Parts: sequence; structure tokens; C-alpha cells
Amino acid sequence: MAPVIRGTRILHDGWSRFLVAEITLEDGSRIKREIEDHGRAVAVLPYDPVRRVALLAEQFRPAAFFAAGIPSLLEVPAGLLDEPDPEEGARREASEEVGVTLRDLEHVTCGWSMPGISTEQMDFYLAPYGAADRHGEGGGLSEEQETITVHEIALSTLAAMSDRGELTDLKTLMLVLTLRVRHPDLFAA
Repeated sequence: MAPVIRGTRILHDGWSRFLVAEITLEDGSRIKREIEDHGRAVAVLPYDPVRRVALLAEQFRPAAFFAAGIPSLLEVPAGLLDEPDPEEGARREASEEVGVTLRDLEHVTCGWSMPGISTEQMDFYLAPYGAADRHGEGGGLSEEQETITVHEIALSTLAAMSDRGELTDLKTLMLVLTLRVRHPDLFAA
């Protein structure tokens, strides 16, 4: 017998929903588990293959600040899907957060960000851009209180940061490492 969710109880319903699920396991034992539920998300690493730079966003993250006193994180553009197509979501996030228009997207994977507690599945993309694709300053949406600082960082610097363990946002680290594996010529001297 496969595990069965016997019922759920909503603890909070806002930007995310927090549930307690009552589950019967394969052996017949019953457990309760908390679930954070907010739906699908996307993350994209915009990179300029000619100038060998990438666009990243730096912003305040309340959870990281609460847990470790970290005032901001350097991250790839990312966010929850408002649309049914993850590619549209990746383009929207890149436009809002770092002010770039993306055309070609290279899908990396769709993965679980925190499967032990969250329902979030995230589509990950690499996306080339050129200087002419920059259309604004970025910075996020004021109505969402996103105060984003945009950084254009040399790919060699990002590689060195990943090697030194300085990229602490896992979606960013994974996309930088994937870019290094799929397009090593961008990192050649």
C-alpha cells in the first residue's frame, strides 16, 4: 500500500499556506507532517556570452536575516509563477528584477527546492542576453517591497566565488555550476 494523506488542516493561508497533513504510511503507521504550500517557481541566470558577465539581484531576505543575521543575499532572478508557462515566468522575473529582456532560455531542470517541507517545484534556466537587451534598471516591484540592487558580475568572478563557497543561495550556485559545465568556453582564460 502506498502512503495516503488522510486529511489536512490549514494553519495559515496567506502568501503561502501552512498545513498539517495526517498521513498513513505503507506499514499502516500514522504520522503528522507540516507542509508549506505556495506553488511553482522559476529561477534564471541571465549571462552575456560576449562580455562574459551575468546579472544577479541582491536583496533582503527575512528568513536568512532571522536565521543567521544575513542582511542580503546575492541571487539569480527568481520568483513564484503568476502564469502557466514557466518560461514566461522566468522572462518576467528577469525583466522585473534585473531589467533585461530574455529571448532564448535553456532549461536546466525542474526540481524540488525543499522536499522535506515545501511543495515548491522550481524550473531552472540559463539565458543568454546582450547589452542591447537591457531595458531598465530592474530593482523589483515597489508594491512587493522588493528593494533589489542589480549586479553585473564577471563569470570568472562568479566561478571563483563558487569555488570559495561564497555563493550561499543554492539556486544561484546550481545555475552557475551548470553554466560552467554546459558552457566551459565562457570561463576559459
